[in-house]
Amino acid sequence: MRSLLLALSSMLTLTGCAAARRAPPPSGAAPRRQALGVRQPMTRVPVAGIGLAVHDSDPSGTKPAIVCLHAVAHGGGDFIPFEDAFSSRWRIITVDWPGHGYSDSDTVPTSAKRYAELFERLVTALGLDAFVLVGNSIGGAVAITYAAEHPDKVRALVLANPGGLDPGGLFAGIYISHLVGRFERGVRQEARFEAWFRDYYDGILVTPEAAGRKEAIVAAGYEMAPVLVDAWKSFATPEARLHSLLPRLTMPTLVTWARRDEVITWGRNHAAIERLPNARVVFFEAGHAPFLETPEAFNAELARFLDSLGSRAGGGAGDGSGGPG
Repeated sequence: MRSLLLALSSMLTLTGCAAARRAPPPSGAAPRRQALGVRQPMTRVPVAGIGLAVHDSDPSGTKPAIVCLHAVAHGGGDFIPFEDAFSSRWRIITVDWPGHGYSDSDTVPTSAKRYAELFERLVTALGLDAFVLVGNSIGGAVAITYAAEHPDKVRALVLANPGGLDPGGLFAGIYISHLVGRFERGVRQEARFEAWFRDYYDGILVTPEAAGRKEAIVAAGYEMAPVLVDAWKSFATPEARLHSLLPRLTMPTLVTWARRDEVITWGRNHAAIERLPNARVVFFEAGHAPFLETPEAFNAELARFLDSLGSRAGGGAGDGSGGPG
């Protein structure tokens, strides 16, 4: 409801004279998006002419791997607490999407399709096989696409409010148009964008545990605005809908759903989720990213899921902080 009211109110807003622009950032300052990037140490892996920042908790490859894919305007650093909970038994690999964190920018507009193409090449470059794939938001859409096309590579799938499953339609078009217009204010460096973006994220990351992460995302809002414009434009295209891929996701799947999400809502996505052939759904009192907002509950459920995979996938949860207790 909050999202609908925001969209409708924006349609009634009259535009007057040119909006005031924000003060420019200090000369020579590091990009604020780097505060969202993958944990150090990291390497830049060349993929399609782009240096993708990758952090690997176990470069020797002695542990079974979990690969984590973040939401647009976030960064691989979203999964640092996740790594802390699970890295004693698992190899945690995180990546910054192009134009995020420490990764180079892309000359191709942002979309889940583009990210899936890059991720496929990244997996090949890293030599990964039989890994657990975790994806949130646009990262979830990439995870769905990759797992459907390479089921032999993905041992299990964890989807946190993934993109690509909304049925579309008139409301979706209105809402996407509203958000694109707001993100374009950031592209134009309008001063009013920051307050709107902060209010927007008050409905995205809603718990105290994610407050620090939310502040870092808001601080990088102007830098991420062009990526957000391209991403949200892509979400309105037919190729963004991934429903036809769902029957191919036969691997064990854990759907971790933030029930307070006002952007990717359960009401508009449950019909698609229910088509997954081998999935279990767990709900969390979170806004969009339960691993950030309700980490203790999320880690406990993920630990049970990983344990259920058996010895081939590592058979354990981590150092105990993420275990079921």
